[in-house]
Amino acid sequence: MTLRFAAATALALILAGCGDGKVAIPQGSKAAGDPAKPVAAVMETLVTTDPAVDADDPVLWADRRDPSRGLLIGTDKSDGLYVHDLTGKVLQFFPDGPLNNVDLREGFTVDGKAYVLIAAAERDRFGIVTYLLDPDTLQVKPYGFIPTDMGEPYGFCMGKRGDAIYLMPNNKSGEARQYRVTAGPNGPEAVLERTMKVSSQTEGCVVDDEAQVFYLGEEDIGIWRFDFDPKGPVEPVSVYAVDRKILTDDVEGLTVMRDGARKYLIASSQGDSTYPVWEIQGAIYTYKGRFAVEGGAIDDVTVTDGIDAWSGPIGAWPEGAIAMHDTDDGDGKQQNYKLVDWRDVKKALGLP
Repeated sequence: MTLRFAAATALALILAGCGDGKVAIPQGSKAAGDPAKPVAAVMETLVTTDPAVDADDPVLWADRRDPSRGLLIGTDKSDGLYVHDLTGKVLQFFPDGPLNNVDLREGFTVDGKAYVLIAAAERDRFGIVTYLLDPDTLQVKPYGFIPTDMGEPYGFCMGKRGDAIYLMPNNKSGEARQYRVTAGPNGPEAVLERTMKVSSQTEGCVVDDEAQVFYLGEEDIGIWRFDFDPKGPVEPVSVYAVDRKILTDDVEGLTVMRDGARKYLIASSQGDSTYPVWEIQGAIYTYKGRFAVEGGAIDDVTVTDGIDAWSGPIGAWPEGAIAMHDTDDGDGKQQNYKLVDWRDVKKALGLP
């Protein structure tokens, strides 16, 4: 299936959001559409200090000088931020309150040193909590808090435009903002450069820095895209509508995987616990199939919120990996994060 930004797609998106024709699908049920291919998890996180981790969104990072040095950083939307190594072990924990979505970008200079800037949406004080990852020591330290006036910043991602790093929070009313963040004398400073809007609740988002495209998931409606230029148009462009065959509401996490000359958009289709994959070719999105994380020695993944892809070598996975939230680690209480090998996804979907 090849999708173009045409009037038919926009109409489908509108119809998908109409309340009268909407059929409720229980979370975790399997959609009636294209069968998902099974892909086994190769790693999962383990927290022994908290019997009920309220996980939500992960982000991956690897040292490009030595990709064996990597981290999985994940939010606990009741308690704070966990830093894991690539075996799933906890390295650090920051009890910073209810954090929802997290992202990071490299090349953030503070006092002459380049750090990886980590940021997460904070649901109590209504702002963004930031941290600095030292790529030399793999140590994370608190950096500062950025307040917002948009209510609860529910979803969140980050992007980079040249040397400029941006924070991209969104909220339950469908508003998304673009803040440029810099290092000030007393911590992070943010300037609002643009506001965007869709019609209803959003959460998952991702910025394709290379293409300068911002993708935003509207939970009950579908996936939108915007030009990432802060001076660009603020009107959303349809990518794919919820159809309950390939994409089932809620639309949750979004991520981009780069594989050589190819690039893929991957979504968390939370309503049926699957992950549809589209190949990106400019403004054309070609559906390549769906996968579900199941089978193997590690328990199956269900009702995923956030996902994140690392393109290229990370740890034991030479072609990249995808991390995802799992709502039930088997006991009905503990949530955690799982990891799949991108090579396994490619094999399951027959990707080159």
